[in-house]
Amino acid sequence: MRLIDITNGRKTYEIELQFSMLFESVLGLAAATYPDIHHTLEKPPTYWSDLKAKLSSKLAAEVSYLQQNNTWKTILNLLDRHSFKELSDLLSYIKNTDELELRYESLPFLGYTLQETRRKAAEGASNAADQLKQACHDHKFFPDYIHFICEVNIDQLKNHLITVMNGWYQTIVAPHEETIRGILERDFQAKLTMMPKMEPEALVEWATGGIRYLPEPQVTRVRLIPQYVYRPWSIQAEMEQTKILYYPVSDESISVEPDPYRPPHNLVQQCKALGDEHRMRMVKMLYQKDHSLQELTDKLDLAKSTVHHHLSMLRSAQLVGVEEQRYYLKRTNLVTLFPQWQGYLERGGEKIE
Repeated sequence: MRLIDITNGRKTYEIELQFSMLFESVLGLAAATYPDIHHTLEKPPTYWSDLKAKLSSKLAAEVSYLQQNNTWKTILNLLDRHSFKELSDLLSYIKNTDELELRYESLPFLGYTLQETRRKAAEGASNAADQLKQACHDHKFFPDYIHFICEVNIDQLKNHLITVMNGWYQTIVAPHEETIRGILERDFQAKLTMMPKMEPEALVEWATGGIRYLPEPQVTRVRLIPQYVYRPWSIQAEMEQTKILYYPVSDESISVEPDPYRPPHNLVQQCKALGDEHRMRMVKMLYQKDHSLQELTDKLDLAKSTVHHHLSMLRSAQLVGVEEQRYYLKRTNLVTLFPQWQGYLERGGEKIE
């Protein structure tokens, strides 16, 4: 077969780097209202319960409403689409945007073939909303979220978004803003320095701590956004032509003067994850071949919920991944354990003569 190629010749995607306290704030809301994941986060479960104890009764009610309807996703969608520099810019946009546009931007992007359906759903067409819900019927919360966005009174939604975002920012984020902004900016600058030295795919894997994202035909750019509050997890989202990764800041970005005796967090997480007989058995099983949750449950003779918990620990330590409901071992991360230990032991500190 003979072929004349008149495409643009694009082999990969472009990288965009961005950081903002607004992203940190809304991801904090998302994390605080997702208790199932608290045991896998760097901050302990008590941290999240203590945060909620600081909220006024009015703000606590708004946070509960956010948890029930996942409206943090609404705010995140708006931040992804617009470059708001300050909180006041976001709040003003929410207040002044017309109903159709706010509903449309709040609905999740589900692919180009459903864009017109998304627009019709925002306009109030119930059959279009049903099509969107069917397209993502297996998602954890999208179907209910789509129903909520299409049915909620728009003034009620606006008041809620403004109250919860402003209240959370002023109560939880603002008291630590200088410190957190410094962490995010140091990480942003570190990635910016490496950007011209690495291929896009390598930069994504390095920044996210092991996520491999291969080029897709309709994705022309990947936006990398550092976050502190959701460590060690990366959060993935998407919009037109763009994949978005909110990745955890590195250990080095957290301290202005790094402590040479402080072990890297990912090394601690991996050692914790491997410090259990059942999880070590899982690692060996996955070393031999990929397994489904049911296959691991049968071989280990444990409750499925217990196996899932162990797998969550291994996934949060970036030792195990899952694809098409089958778990696999991230071999590269496993074999780098010793070099990480060696690097930690040889880093700074007092020299022994």
